[in-house]
Amino acid sequence: MKEKVEKILNKIRPVLQRDGGDVELVDVEGTVVKVRLTGACHGCPMSQMTLKAGIEKIIKQEIPEITQVVAV
Repeated sequence: MKEKVEKILNKIRPVLQRDGGDVELVDVEGTVVKVRLTGACHGCPMSQMTLKAGIEKIIKQEIPEITQVVAV
């Protein structure tokens, strides 16, 4: 499962990097993906929107078993 999630994050990563941010996979626990937002994404007021409307939405589309993506 981690490999599947990492492949999806690799597709998303260039968009985040254009704005000076990045995302790294911390862990997959059951149906929950844990990520760390870094760079400009860390502490950005829009990071929660990026996480839920962007990263989580794309991961859930690709892997329906995933129920949630959380930042740690």
